[in-house]
Amino acid sequence: MMTSDAAEPVAVAPAADAGSTKPTIAAESAAAAPAAAASVPTHLWTRNTKRAFWSPSIYAPSLPYECGGAREYNIYLLYALIALIPYMIKRVLGLSLGSYIVLTAILAPLIGALSLLAHSWIVSTPTEQICALPNEPLESYMTILDKELKAKYHGSNKIPMEEFFESYFNGDIDLTGDALKIFEQRYDWAFFPITLNVAKFFFLQWIPELLWHSKKQDETQVRDHYDRGDDFYQAFLGDRMVYTSGLVGDLNKRETLEELQDNKMRDVCELMQMRAGDRHLDIGCGWGTLAAFAARNYGTESVGITLGRNQTAFGNARAAKWGVGDSAKIMCMDYRDIPRRPRYHRITCLEMAEHVGVRKFQEFLLQVRDMLEDDGLFYMQIAGLRGAWQYEDFSWGLFMAKYIFPGADASCPLNWVVAQLESAGFEVRSTSTIGVHYSVTLGRWYENWMRNKEQILASYGKRWFRIWEIFLAWSIIIARQGSSTCYQILAHKNRNAFDRTALMRPPMGFGMPSGAPQ
Repeated sequence: MMTSDAAEPVAVAPAADAGSTKPTIAAESAAAAPAAAASVPTHLWTRNTKRAFWSPSIYAPSLPYECGGAREYNIYLLYALIALIPYMIKRVLGLSLGSYIVLTAILAPLIGALSLLAHSWIVSTPTEQICALPNEPLESYMTILDKELKAKYHGSNKIPMEEFFESYFNGDIDLTGDALKIFEQRYDWAFFPITLNVAKFFFLQWIPELLWHSKKQDETQVRDHYDRGDDFYQAFLGDRMVYTSGLVGDLNKRETLEELQDNKMRDVCELMQMRAGDRHLDIGCGWGTLAAFAARNYGTESVGITLGRNQTAFGNARAAKWGVGDSAKIMCMDYRDIPRRPRYHRITCLEMAEHVGVRKFQEFLLQVRDMLEDDGLFYMQIAGLRGAWQYEDFSWGLFMAKYIFPGADASCPLNWVVAQLESAGFEVRSTSTIGVHYSVTLGRWYENWMRNKEQILASYGKRWFRIWEIFLAWSIIIARQGSSTCYQILAHKNRNAFDRTALMRPPMGFGMPSGAPQ
């Protein structure tokens, strides 16, 4: 596993006062730590208490800055605009009340979109910050090669994030150092408005894809993406070829990517109580690693489903190599074509349900319920955005939709996902948020990608290298700070006869002294 300066945890202390201009390393925190914690790394950042990013696995922030968003957006003003603008048109044109209602329904989405667009350009920075910006000139972070672009953005003039990454991909900007380090300082050189290009992509591509989600559309998107070449993905996914979040198992050491992924696969299999002979279906199995892992370690009869041709060939070859070719089968088909009988004891779906889409999500869950045995378990790991959004979240989300995961429009807050499951007849047994685990996983992917830079440049060119460089560096931060996270959800059919006692566990701390007087 490659190591680099970017992998080192970096930290800052809070700004001393409003006039402070640069964050400082909180070395004083180390001196305040107990002697027993001498082995704990001293890279700390704090607010009012001494809390350490002490795990060597974590990519700690160097500039944890807040962006404007939902808290600054006045929803009541929006409601007033939606009511008043159509009413003014009604008065001018002399329309009837019925026409006013229809006009309001038509104009409401447009008014909402335009208000968000305008607000993203004028929103003020939240005052509740724990650190100050370094206020370095733009040239400290990048070299702008395009003359027109350089005339617009220089010195203290910040560049819109969308304009930055498009220019970087096109070769009009070079970075002055490591992408992760520079993105940790992004609020010093960028801001996050909804630009014209972002709006055009949202209305002309993202919305139509959300509304359609045909088999042909999904097949085209998946194959354009995942059949690019196994060497492309192996350059950052490593030997396991698992394109989902791993789990940190030991906070006291820096686990490898392979350890993180093995931790996750064991966690899924144990949570699902997999047993020898269980019929296991993995929907959106990628390169088939979980299906082969479950068959080899738990004796399941596993079937993995993917639309990727390369993934199918790789997964079946891996299963054969692991000695489970007869009990782990990878099939190339659309999830809608999966045979529904015989039913499955265990169904897993790791970070594929986002691609089903919002419009098809309930239909998908009803299909899963129909394929699941009455006493079976369903595990879904799904990426989602936070409800208390910031404008950076929008910028990152639409970047991902355009370049990394097209069609993954069902990345929603947890409450929406749970409501969908319950409406489909599931009972949600447990949920867990693993965004920080995802940040660690993305960090390992980033290190691999940078280590294999020359190979990628030779095979796929500078543009593809830079797209994934920014995706991985930015996403390390996004997952860590909660802009987007990942949920682990265990569910079963909500039937009266389901044996819920089989899933009971003792409470945390059970058996420990209560401290209560006897």
